[in-house]
Amino acid sequence: MSLPFIQYTLIPTPLGEMIALAEQDSLCALWFVGQRYAAEPEDDWRLEPDLPLFAALQEQLGDYFNGRLQLFHLPLLLRGTPFRLAVWNELRTIPAGATTTYGALAKIVAAKRDGRTPAAQAVGGAVGHNPLTIIIPCHRVVGGDGSLTGYAGGLHRKAALLELEKRGKVPQFSP
Repeated sequence: MSLPFIQYTLIPTPLGEMIALAEQDSLCALWFVGQRYAAEPEDDWRLEPDLPLFAALQEQLGDYFNGRLQLFHLPLLLRGTPFRLAVWNELRTIPAGATTTYGALAKIVAAKRDGRTPAAQAVGGAVGHNPLTIIIPCHRVVGGDGSLTGYAGGLHRKAALLELEKRGKVPQFSP
């Protein structure tokens, strides 16, 4: 029996280059190159830029950055603790152009799980370790006072993504 292997590619975007990982014909990670918590390519990863899944991802990212797409339609493979999976599933319910707070997200997760409200910091940790940035829209979570906080890809990107979703275009960007 062979173990699944990781396929990857690099994708240019208006906010910087991204690395995408696939396993078992599903997307398992998408990060900005160099973002906090992102994995670095390993020896057993295979560069596969022509993978059909990556072509679909690149097309959908292009549509997203051009203001024509709000919801991605790709096969996903998520791995994490039950708590992180619950948080990531809730992130997917936040509509484009909208935001929520870490505290509000904690209450929603609690209501759907055991009723105990996790600390906003625990939710923030799960949000920060989201393996599929943009696709699972962790950039839509803000501080309790509405301030932009805690985006592993950088607050400048978080601001740009929120602006894109509100106005339909990426603002001037310099890394």
